[in-house]
Amino acid sequence: MSGWRIVVVSSRAKLELKLNYLVIRKPDGINRVHIEEINTLIIESTAVSFTSSLMEALVRTKICIIFCDSKHLPFSQLMPLSGSHNASSKISIQIAWQDEIKAHVWANIVKEKITKQAECLLQYSEPAYRSLLSYAEEVADYDLTNREGHAAKVYFNTLFGHDFYRTAECKINSALDYGYSILLAAVAREIAAAGYITQIGIFHHNVFNGYNLASDLMESFRPLVDFKVAHIEFENDLNLTREEKNILVNVLNETVYIDGHKTEVVNAVRIYVHSVLYALEKEDVSLIKNYMYEF
Repeated sequence: MSGWRIVVVSSRAKLELKLNYLVIRKPDGINRVHIEEINTLIIESTAVSFTSSLMEALVRTKICIIFCDSKHLPFSQLMPLSGSHNASSKISIQIAWQDEIKAHVWANIVKEKITKQAECLLQYSEPAYRSLLSYAEEVADYDLTNREGHAAKVYFNTLFGHDFYRTAECKINSALDYGYSILLAAVAREIAAAGYITQIGIFHHNVFNGYNLASDLMESFRPLVDFKVAHIEFENDLNLTREEKNILVNVLNETVYIDGHKTEVVNAVRIYVHSVLYALEKEDVSLIKNYMYEF
C-alpha cells in the first residue's frame, strides 16, 4: 500500500533517488521525502528533470505520477506496463466480462453518483435535492433512460447558476477539470495495481480514450470535487492559483466512510475500485463497497 503524502513540484527542479528518498533539488535548496510516504506526485512545471532510477522506484512503489502541461493543467500519467504479477489472467477476465453484469454495475455507479450529487445539493435547494433522489431511484441498467443527463442539468444549474454550462471556458470549469484529472489518475493507478487495464471500460468505450475504465469508476467521486469547487472563492485571474489547486489536490485527503471504516478519499478509491472489479469478476453487484461523505 502506498503512502499518504501528495507532493507537488511547481517550479524548476531536478528530481533524483537517494537511499530510497525522493530528493528535490531547487535553486533555493533541497527537499527530501521518503518514497514510502508518497501517494501522489504531481509535476506541475515543464522545467523538471528526473533520473531513471527515481522513475523506476516510483513506478515499483505504485506511486501515482501526474504530469502537467505548459498551462499547469494535468495532461498525462505515468503507468506501469504491468501493475500486478497476475495481470495476464486479470486482463483475460476483464475481456470476458458479460454485458449483463456490466449493465448492473454501471447502473449502480450512476445511481451512486446521482445520490451523491443530491446530497451535495441539500444545503442549496431541497426541491433540487428531492428531484435528484427521484432520478437516482429511476436509474435502469446501462442508464438507458439517461437519468444521469437529466440529473446533471438540475445539479450544475443549482450548484453554479443557470448560466453555467460544462463546455464554457471559465475558471469553474478549469477547476472542475483539474480536480477530475486528479481523481482519474488515482482511480487509474488502482486499476493498474489490480492487474487490469484502463482502456477496456464498462460503459465508456471511446477508442481515443486510454482511460475508459477509470472514467467509469471515478464517476461517483466527482461530487467531492464539485462540492470543493462550489466553495472556492476564486481570484479574478483566469488561471488557477497555487492555493486553488492545493484545495483540489487535497480532495484526496478528505475524510469519508467506506466498508465500516473512516478513512481518506485516496484509500476509499482503492477499496472501491477493487470491490467493483471483484463484483465484475464474481458477477455480483452487491459486492461493491460505496463510500459515504458528509457534504
